[in-house]
Amino acid sequence: MIFWIGKLLAPFHAFSFLRLAEYLSSRSIGAALTAVLLTLWLTPKVIWWLQRRAFVDQVRETGIPSAFDKAGTPVMGGVVLVGVVAFSCLLWCNLGSGFSLLVLFGMVWFGAIGFVDDRAKMMAKSGDKGMSEPKKLLLQGAFAAVLVAVLASPLSPVPAHEASQLYLPFLKSSVLDNPWIYFPFVFVFVLLVGNSVNITDGMDGLAIVPSVFAISVLGVFGYLLGNAIWSRYLFYPLLPGAGELAVFASAFAGAGIGFLWFNAYPAQIFMGDTGSLSIGGSLAVASVLLKQEALFVILGGLFVAEAFSSQVQDKIGIKLLGRRLFARAPLHHAMAYNGLAETKVVVRLWIVAGILALAALATLKLR
Repeated sequence: MIFWIGKLLAPFHAFSFLRLAEYLSSRSIGAALTAVLLTLWLTPKVIWWLQRRAFVDQVRETGIPSAFDKAGTPVMGGVVLVGVVAFSCLLWCNLGSGFSLLVLFGMVWFGAIGFVDDRAKMMAKSGDKGMSEPKKLLLQGAFAAVLVAVLASPLSPVPAHEASQLYLPFLKSSVLDNPWIYFPFVFVFVLLVGNSVNITDGMDGLAIVPSVFAISVLGVFGYLLGNAIWSRYLFYPLLPGAGELAVFASAFAGAGIGFLWFNAYPAQIFMGDTGSLSIGGSLAVASVLLKQEALFVILGGLFVAEAFSSQVQDKIGIKLLGRRLFARAPLHHAMAYNGLAETKVVVRLWIVAGILALAALATLKLR
């Protein structure tokens, strides 16, 4: 909105300061400040509202005694994240960019799935009676199919000659340009990444900080790949308009920092599936639009490890072999089960996520 207002009024002398709205840096700062201040103001009101309606955490048996200390904590805080990021982007993004629209659509779609799941758990008063896994995957798959269809069409914000190319970190050239392989890969990638944050979200503040790290790095990539000079200098494909993802990332980082104020140990509110699925959807879409799917193995390495340990334990260990392969899964539960305090587990995994984010940034030059 401010971008178009600036375009309209900047030619008039009295509003010449609105020329700042043309700069990604100015709008990114504005989006971050708007998001963090709005989150700090809004979250206490949401906590009060959720408590009044008994929308509180439904504890599940994890084998970790401290999990039961969290009973009664308001959940569905992801509504704040989704709402604030969406508002900040509507205010500061260039909504004429397909990059902005697709990542916002992915965030809201996945967040809506999480909201329905959270609400079902609240109504049933059980953490095990939310939306069924097949239904979740069906709805997520519907979005992934739409995303693939857009990328394969003239509506794609990604240039046609780049649409089906796959890049690997540290390599200057693409390693694949085949739509019959790439687009099914994107479909699976969106489903996997979209759910990885949900699996990681199990301790106070654990998921939000690595998410801020990851989306911030993708915002840097968006800024550089959308700039003709920087993309040419770094030997990356030019993606006109991708810089708008820097504004989205800034809004998300601001909202994430504001949310951490209340989500840090001991948490006053949890993001729930509403938040974790919306974050996963955002990371998946941003990675695809920036052609950095393979980079996510490094950038989102914590999410990958958490999801891998959980799925191996559940699908191979318990369901196929009939026994546990790990003492506990996912990773953060295993660390707590081995005697580490929750705060130590969370901070150590934050450190790991920070190191992985720096490693992902290093790929910009090491190629």
